[in-house]
Amino acid sequence: MTKAVCPGSFDPMTMGHLDIFTRAAGLFEHVTVLVTGNPDKPSGLFSVHERVELIREVVPEGITVDHWSGLLVDYASEHGIDTIVKGLRSSLDYEYELPMAQMNRRLTGIDTMFLLTDEKYGYISSSLCKQVAQFGGDITGMFPEPVARAVRAKFA
Repeated sequence: MTKAVCPGSFDPMTMGHLDIFTRAAGLFEHVTVLVTGNPDKPSGLFSVHERVELIREVVPEGITVDHWSGLLVDYASEHGIDTIVKGLRSSLDYEYELPMAQMNRRLTGIDTMFLLTDEKYGYISSSLCKQVAQFGGDITGMFPEPVARAVRAKFA
């Protein structure tokens, strides 16, 4: 059985993330969306548990949602996961993700697969969309609707 994990902070999950999760589910027998903490980012708009619940509301059936605060490769090893899946919007994402992919491969041999973001979501980032919402801008189509409602509620 081929298993993949899509890790990230997902604070909050965007339509671009959902697109990557759904496409990964078509390539692997089992996909886990893994909400992780990032020590380089502030605590975030949503708690880890809120993020997990929001993602569970919108991912297609058959995709598992979990959270983890340790090394990604440890989670993958413990759960028999073969591949890490990451979405790339631009070459800047690639530059950021490549050293992590190489380190993960060195640590455990796990491969990372990069999926290119659908061009209609290429401009979307959680940080930018949160900023638009904070100042009352229209976030329609940037987040799945349950996530958009939660974002609007945080800034109400």
